[in-house]
Amino acid sequence: MHTLVDSHCHFDAGEFDHDRDAVLDRARAAGVTRQVVPAIDAAGWPKLRGICAGTSGLHPAYGLHPMFLDRHRPGHLGELRDWIERERPVAVGECGLDYYVDGLDRDAQQDYFEGQLRLARDFGLPVIVHARRAVEAVIAAIRDVGGLRGVVHSFAGSQEQARQLWKLDFMIGLGGPLTYERAKRLRRIVAAMPIEHLLLETDAPDQPDAEIRGQRNEPARLRHVLDTVAALRGESPDAIAAATTANAERLFWLEGKSERQE
Repeated sequence: MHTLVDSHCHFDAGEFDHDRDAVLDRARAAGVTRQVVPAIDAAGWPKLRGICAGTSGLHPAYGLHPMFLDRHRPGHLGELRDWIERERPVAVGECGLDYYVDGLDRDAQQDYFEGQLRLARDFGLPVIVHARRAVEAVIAAIRDVGGLRGVVHSFAGSQEQARQLWKLDFMIGLGGPLTYERAKRLRRIVAAMPIEHLLLETDAPDQPDAEIRGQRNEPARLRHVLDTVAALRGESPDAIAAATTANAERLFWLEGKSERQE
């Protein structure tokens, strides 16, 4: 059984506080040996750091999520620069744009997003991007800042938008939503896309797959995402696991990195 990397898992979320060790044991039993854990706000960075520091195979990313604008302050971008310089995370994020949730100031989102893109460029780190109903705007910002690489997680755009991202040295991350039969556009993209641009993710505790609809998601469920991708492409799960794990190692520089964060 090839090991897997969950490229987007909020393992620090409060939903896991009562059984985090058991969740991790199930993940490891399912072959999910490493997880990239992106932050959502400055207040959560210390907890995330502590969880990753104490557990093998957890790799932190630090950022300011667009859905939590009310928790962010302009000074947090400066704090993020200091945090990245000191902590040396595997990525900047989760950051991005969300045009789905009503009441989120788009100008403020743009300022935080572009600020984090510039940090990622300055530190030579990949960026983990949230793009909900905002893929075109995200692509424009990535182009404007330039010199970036990363992943648009939970990708929900078009085939053409995916191609634009690949040309910009970005990958797309896919998880639970792909397992629903109604996700026909996503399934068409996955069936034919170049495998070197694909990352697997759970976004746990959110975005459960079709078999656990309405329940808490967890990283062990990544194997169900893997099986769905393999079936759509007519390839073996082992081949998809090997390719997507290599992609994650390449993007986040995981290969050769200590399994225990210091």
